[in-house]
Amino acid sequence: MATLDTAINAIHLVFAGVWAGSVLFVARGVVPAARDGDLDATPLRGLIGRFRTWSRVSSLALFLTGGHLAGTRYTAETLLGSTRGYLVVAMVVLWFVLTGLVEMGSGRLVDGLDERKVREPARAAAPLFTAAAVAAVALLALGGVLL
Repeated sequence: MATLDTAINAIHLVFAGVWAGSVLFVARGVVPAARDGDLDATPLRGLIGRFRTWSRVSSLALFLTGGHLAGTRYTAETLLGSTRGYLVVAMVVLWFVLTGLVEMGSGRLVDGLDERKVREPARAAAPLFTAAAVAAVALLALGGVLL
């Protein structure tokens, strides 16, 4: 069982790092470039489409692996009655926030790209992706505290 838990923990950490890194890249690299008019609608749509797919896969993987880790490491009492448990609950809340912000931000971008616009949808999505980047960094920080 220890080998399975180690593998699940490794999968969880890899997906967390890749997801957070991709959110930061989109928030600090892609969206500002689109807002400045440096990207065309067609390649940006493809990029955001791949980002959305991997974001959804990562979100699901983190939900499943995190659920397993929480279920094997915590009881209901320790999850809701200890500092480490509160941190896990905070991570779940941030996971929901990050998932929602990424979906809303990428949705705003894609809606505008369907109309062949780039700058305005990027401006509309920028605050959502900035907030998503903050949530991603907060998740990684909380995860680091729990290690």
